[in-house]
Amino acid sequence: MAAIVDDTIPAPRKGLYRAVVLGGTFDRLHAGHKLLLKTAADLARERVVIGISTGPMLDNKDLSHLIEPLEHRSQAVKDFIKTLKPHLEVQIEPITDPYGPSIVDAELEAIVVSKETLAGGIKVNLKRAERGLSQLQVEVVELLKEDGASEKVSSSSLRKKFKHKHVEA
Repeated sequence: MAAIVDDTIPAPRKGLYRAVVLGGTFDRLHAGHKLLLKTAADLARERVVIGISTGPMLDNKDLSHLIEPLEHRSQAVKDFIKTLKPHLEVQIEPITDPYGPSIVDAELEAIVVSKETLAGGIKVNLKRAERGLSQLQVEVVELLKEDGASEKVSSSSLRKKFKHKHVEA
């Protein structure tokens, strides 16, 4: 008897690209960060390049003085990726502009963005074209609200909760 295959369910998209890039603040890793990082790890066969915002990229963030140190954020991201896919090379790059390594690394094949940062992914490809680099496949992840939440989880909301906890204590 032949097996029935349901071709309406998409096949897992794992290991499609040798090298995948994404960027962000990655302050207080939350469900949204983890979904972006997991997607990047799933899509990568060899290497994930993660730009982590620092310096002037943090100036306009809510409660920027409460953002965890770069070293802590970098280690948390690397540890998370390694729990998912220990064999992946994890390349952490501090970024002081919206582009970081995404517009200079010729070996990158895809960029992971959220719906909110899709415009940034498109700008990355424009900059890559200006530099004669190949276009990145833009992989969009939809970030959902946590159960019962009225707003999408964000680092800013976590910093506000952190501030209130420490003010009340």
